[in-house]
Amino acid sequence: MTQEQQIAASVLVIGTGGAGLRAAIELAERGVDVLVVGKRPKADAHTTLAAGGINAALATMDAADTWQQHAADTIKESYFLAHPDTVRIVTENAARGIRDLERWGMPFAREADGRISQRFFGAHTYRRTAFAGDYTGLEIQRTLVNRAAQLKVPVLDNLYITRILVRDNVVFGAYGFDLDTGARHVIRADAVILAAGGHTRIWRRTSSRRDENTGDSFRLAVLAGGRIRDPELVQFHPSGLLEPENAAGTLVSEAARGEGGQLRNALGERFMARYDPERMELSTRDRVALAAYTEIKEGRGTPNGGVWLDVSHLARETITQRLPRVYQTLLELQMLDITRDPVEIAPTAHYSMGGVWVRPDDHGTDVEGLYAIGEAASGLHGANRLGGNSLTELLVYGRLVGAAAATYSMELPAQQRSRAALPDARGEVDELLAADGPENVRALQRALRNTMTEHAGVVRDEAGLRAGLSELDEVEDRMTHVGVHPDLAGFQDLAHAFDLKAAALAARATLEAALERRETRGCHNRTDHPHLDESMRVNLVWAGPGRIEREPVPPVPEEIAGLIREVSSTGKLVE
Repeated sequence: MTQEQQIAASVLVIGTGGAGLRAAIELAERGVDVLVVGKRPKADAHTTLAAGGINAALATMDAADTWQQHAADTIKESYFLAHPDTVRIVTENAARGIRDLERWGMPFAREADGRISQRFFGAHTYRRTAFAGDYTGLEIQRTLVNRAAQLKVPVLDNLYITRILVRDNVVFGAYGFDLDTGARHVIRADAVILAAGGHTRIWRRTSSRRDENTGDSFRLAVLAGGRIRDPELVQFHPSGLLEPENAAGTLVSEAARGEGGQLRNALGERFMARYDPERMELSTRDRVALAAYTEIKEGRGTPNGGVWLDVSHLARETITQRLPRVYQTLLELQMLDITRDPVEIAPTAHYSMGGVWVRPDDHGTDVEGLYAIGEAASGLHGANRLGGNSLTELLVYGRLVGAAAATYSMELPAQQRSRAALPDARGEVDELLAADGPENVRALQRALRNTMTEHAGVVRDEAGLRAGLSELDEVEDRMTHVGVHPDLAGFQDLAHAFDLKAAALAARATLEAALERRETRGCHNRTDHPHLDESMRVNLVWAGPGRIEREPVPPVPEEIAGLIREVSSTGKLVE
């Protein structure tokens, strides 16, 4: 029999990024026994890549700002697909999230009199984005890691979770393996909080690193009995690097355009004049990504299939002081000095605006005792995420879901376990370890990413989406003949095989939902349905292959609806 380490905790948190750590902190502060697990080091979780800032209506710069106006801006930018209750909860509690970070030592940028500085981001009525240079996410992650350490929160950040354990639609733990040794772990828990990120790594170019955002949250939730909402709504960032290949998709912060960077095609034209002559490079993220995509598709792209982003006309001091992360990244990855030369970029999959279906109040799922937060969850962003809202969301719902899971655990009369769930989870790992077929897992990952890039990227149509589903069928067939070969370096090959399983499920959900959404709305561009369709002002909920339901979006409360307006971008940074 396979040796397995048995662990027990009142609440298990899957994911060591900002959302998972904030939930764990709340649980620890309430005296609840919590365990955090993740498949990458907590100090380098995906949250560290968030550059621009975090939103809250603090009114430190613009006294007229309110949470209601923040909510109105969020709903407008979502193309009215955001759940109004979710939006209210996030915007109303955002200031509390900032105060928590302050108490724990977060080094926010401040004005001379000590007020937290706030700047404009695109589509915001007022200045409400707090920041720490262009390292905001990194500083938030450091602050949360330090607070969790003060509270002695146990973190296993080398553990891959393969299954959430469920009996009669009630959670009782999870199963996984150590990435170095392959040792199996059975974790018993009253409640499980899923904070394992989104699914943007299923595209070839993505701002996520190789081993993150592979759709793990989608797969774990669906196998447990959950559903996925709006998987087709994926935000493509306009400026991802093309080279080197192993870092393709790495972001060039939109602050580069906000500081005066210019976009040019291979002919030297500032092509945004064709798409948004008023705002030019300060247009919204979805419009700039579509413009760059169109230039490349119509043959005006660079030899590598991109466009040029040029900041070399700016003062060197401006670049090194206002864009330090961009400057250092290009030196490290390409030995390129952006004070002298332009950067070759292309649209890159950046953020999953859909995710696991959750209730607005406590982010509980269809499965009792299972919660989802952060990029793993859905409800806030709709068809276009308001820049700066993702970091706000993880703080707000990290706290609220931590509190909800604590109450659930303390009130649970008994934990019911299943004799069948554990052998199923164990058998899945055993089967992959015994697999010795001719198909290479990494090659299949690349094939799947090529399919999604070609058929479900910035622009989509029915023929392409159906072709994508056909190619996905072929990939899934080849997946039954993989070979998995762990070695002395560890069990990364086994992890990649599970990443592939997750990616295939996330890809099917995305393709099927994109086929169902026969309209163009925000990030979702259908050339065969080029207009917004009011009958499609619904969320698409995916419960498995071929199973999609339309979920009506509740009406917007009048106190928020009355504040929805067109927002000028003059003088503002982009999203």
